[in-house]
Amino acid sequence: MNVKGTLPLLVLQTLSEEALHGYAIAQRIKARSKGVLDFKEGTLYPTLHSLEEQGSIEANSIVVDGRIRHIYRLTDKGNKMLEAQSLEWAKIVGAMNNVLAGAK
Repeated sequence: MNVKGTLPLLVLQTLSEEALHGYAIAQRIKARSKGVLDFKEGTLYPTLHSLEEQGSIEANSIVVDGRIRHIYRLTDKGNKMLEAQSLEWAKIVGAMNNVLAGAK
């Protein structure tokens, strides 16, 4: 099943709860989806960079065990984007459910 385009929404939702580094974001999404959604670095980090360029998230760098970690957090703009995308996603899910149920 193609869930292309859902990662930004999932990242925004995850960061609405707390600031996290990239790997933790991926792990949280994977855990909450019971392993169904498993985004790799090659997909996750371009999405994080794109959301950061849009101003929807911000990154702060910290050093942990000698390694630089970028901790991402949701901005006000990201909060508004999350709200809008969540509403759009709910419409899509409702429409899909109607079609799959044979609604007219």
